[in-house]
Amino acid sequence: MAINLQKGQRENINAPKFTVGLGWDINNTSTGTGFDLDASLFLLGDDKKLVSDNHFIFYNNLESPDKSVIHTGDNLTGEGAGDDEQIKIDLTRIDSAIKEITVVVTIHEADSRKQNFGQVRNSFIRIFNTDTNEEILKYELDEDFSIETAVEFGRIYNRNGEWKFEAVGAGQREGLEKFVSIYQK
Repeated sequence: MAINLQKGQRENINAPKFTVGLGWDINNTSTGTGFDLDASLFLLGDDKKLVSDNHFIFYNNLESPDKSVIHTGDNLTGEGAGDDEQIKIDLTRIDSAIKEITVVVTIHEADSRKQNFGQVRNSFIRIFNTDTNEEILKYELDEDFSIETAVEFGRIYNRNGEWKFEAVGAGQREGLEKFVSIYQK
């Protein structure tokens, strides 16, 4: 049975292969332009920086160099039920230099489209066992990010040989570029 997390809560993943599913719905499309939300992952070393530029997984780089992290592709509309984007993670193949995976969602061209996360509802991240499809955990964002254009949903990290997930739910206004500047060496 899946565990529903609250902000700041941590939970063991206990699955060598799992999928990160992210979903959302749009509140208000009065901007006249569709919403394009993008899931991105930053694969970090002990120094909390990208292991390499190729360890930034997003719509223009769908796989890590060791193929342990694979983004299934960019959903340009977010329409439909269930996960809008998914990332498959295989811990049996992951580079030993990777100690943390940060999961963020950003709104593509948010400033020019006058969009923010206050116009997004039912946002969630869930982790499920890739082999059995059993949901392990879920974290639903319940805050109103009325001016933010990017949200760190959570982080997956290795602590003493065990992989855990922490529900973060931290928003900011500077988009994907801000996260890149934080995590790039």
